Amino acid sequence: MAQKRQRWLVSLLLVLTIIVFLGFSFFPLLEGILPRWRSATSSSAPTNNPNGDLAAQAKGYELVLQREPDNPAALRGLLDVRLQQGDLRGAITPLEKLSQVKGDEPDYAILLAQAQQQLGENEAAIQSFRKVLATQPGNMNALQGLAGLYLQQQRPLAAVGLLQDTIKEAEKNKSPGSKPVDLRSIKLLLGQVYASQKNYLEAIALYDNLIETDDRDFRPVLSKAMLLKEQGRVDQAKTLFEKATALAPAQYKDQIQELAKPKDSPEPAPTISPNLSQ
Repeated sequence: MAQKRQRWLVSLLLVLTIIVFLGFSFFPLLEGILPRWRSATSSSAPTNNPNGDLAAQAKGYELVLQREPDNPAALRGLLDVRLQQGDLRGAITPLEKLSQVKGDEPDYAILLAQAQQQLGENEAAIQSFRKVLATQPGNMNALQGLAGLYLQQQRPLAAVGLLQDTIKEAEKNKSPGSKPVDLRSIKLLLGQVYASQKNYLEAIALYDNLIETDDRDFRPVLSKAMLLKEQGRVDQAKTLFEKATALAPAQYKDQIQELAKPKDSPEPAPTISPNLSQ
């Protein structure tokens, strides 16, 4: 049962989390997701009257929650139904409760923040992200979400400060017993924030440092290639795209080749997460 719940949560996160690694455009993380979620979930339970069935399911979960307000299974079920209905506002209540009941699983608080952001409740979203970061300062989903929200609000200095402070604290608190923080991914994210604000010198310096400290990691090579391409330095970018392709795991090579194509290429650029395993 525990494994089934874990798979459910992972699947939900895969649907709800959109992180654009290259080009670093931060979109509202639930934008366009609900129709795909409805399509994906409804196919597993075809009915003649899906809307009526969903309403009946929601009512059933609500009755359970009247008796057991902290019942995780009922809360997850109600959340599932609300998402299938496309009712993001209605998903807020079970997400809030789940983030409290399952406080050891920060993904619920992150999903809550994403939903709040999509609904325009930006200050509430900031607080939800910060609640996660208070206990897990290196949580990449929360860092990406909060940095993206700051950029959406035209607050690039806040995004830079958030990531710089996280890096400083992680480097200062290194100890054998401390929880490891993925500093390379956080630095990549900071480089993307610099690039999004056209602070190219800062971004390139950061990427060069990451390349120097680990010449097997394709991500900073690819990030620098994208940045040079954006600047019109095509020949230099081509060399780095080729290097990134050689370094990258097989499953990403085709995507990198797509990214290397000229800007007027009709194919859309795929997305890659900065915390990809090497």
